[in-house]
Amino acid sequence: MRIRDEFGAVFESERFVAAFAHRGGPSVSPGMLALVSVLQYAERLTDRQAADAVRGRIDWKYALGLQLADPGFDFSVLSEFRDRLIAHGLEQQILDAILARCSKRGLLRAGGRARTDSTHVIACIRDLNRLEFVTETMRCALEALAVAAPAWLAGTDAVNADWLARYRQRADSYRLPKGEAERTAFAENVGGDGYELLDALDDPTAPAHLAGLEAVVLLRTVWAQEYQRDARGVRWRGHKQRPPGAARIVSPHDGDARCGVKRGSAWDGYKTHLTESCDDGLPHLITCTATTPATTDDHQLTAAVLQSLTERGLKPAEHYVDGGYTSAKIILQARALGIEVIGPVRQAGGRPALQGSGYAATDFRIDWQTRQATCPQGRISTRWTDTVIGGEPRVTSTSPAPDAPAARPRTPAPPPPTAS
Repeated sequence: MRIRDEFGAVFESERFVAAFAHRGGPSVSPGMLALVSVLQYAERLTDRQAADAVRGRIDWKYALGLQLADPGFDFSVLSEFRDRLIAHGLEQQILDAILARCSKRGLLRAGGRARTDSTHVIACIRDLNRLEFVTETMRCALEALAVAAPAWLAGTDAVNADWLARYRQRADSYRLPKGEAERTAFAENVGGDGYELLDALDDPTAPAHLAGLEAVVLLRTVWAQEYQRDARGVRWRGHKQRPPGAARIVSPHDGDARCGVKRGSAWDGYKTHLTESCDDGLPHLITCTATTPATTDDHQLTAAVLQSLTERGLKPAEHYVDGGYTSAKIILQARALGIEVIGPVRQAGGRPALQGSGYAATDFRIDWQTRQATCPQGRISTRWTDTVIGGEPRVTSTSPAPDAPAARPRTPAPPPPTAS
């Protein structure tokens, strides 16, 4: 009720007009559905519960500007509305509308402080080991073909009684062989079945559209990643022969999910990056969101986040991040835009840079003629090595350790603001 009193109608239906047809029957107000979606998420309600709240709760009717006798809508409208938003790329409109209202009320301003961090998003899929994964991928492809072309699948010579026994139920370890040799043999049988099916689909007499089915395309990709076929037959690929995690599919039910690792925790899914304002005396509001595959490094998002904030009139003066988002190049690029990126900078090799003590590169005296380096303690290097890192030449110089090094203190970076 306070939302209605303070902000009025938060979402105008005109923001979402691109997702709806100009002809046909009238639709439920998109602006109302957008606010229902926000309230639904805030109260963690299912679609059915949200639709019931629209029909029966006075506070929701007040927020939505509905008459007390308004009958509401069927719960299926909410999922259709979300699908429309995603299909037309309008999901950002919901966040922008809220931020625009907050800006008018003085609750959000540019030139302040913001911070960004990421967290994992677990895909809505079942955890599968490698044998379960290939078996389930084959089963999903057969299921899709059985729906799209049942007559062709039934008449294919590759399909036999063994396939029915292997793929009629979803893959589970308790139904699969237990011994290592038996599991390897089963995996090779599955691989051979998959190649037989793909060969049948590649035959000129097969319906052309079947090769483009999503499950078939995924089957072909998975088999290229997990198997190798040569004169000796079909065999597992070795772990070093499989593609890197950024390209490797982990589930037939979500071809975009990837296996990510962060701080020792591994998960299959995605990573979401959240940016929020953190000015003193103002509410902390999420101003930018981005979802990436789980294998995407955080530093690849820093420039995109700053560009998004700048384009939407929310450019901060200070941007607080952790070490995953920083590098010398990122800090200098942001400074050119008038933004100070504040956070620990990692050295080459991924190790955290020293903070509070140690020496800077400018504290060393380099003699390029004699190819020697002198440290602040007066020690002269004994070895000079030319290397190439990341396409750029680097010099590594080694000197004997001093008896009692005296670390010169350096001013530490200011700590980030306390989280709300």
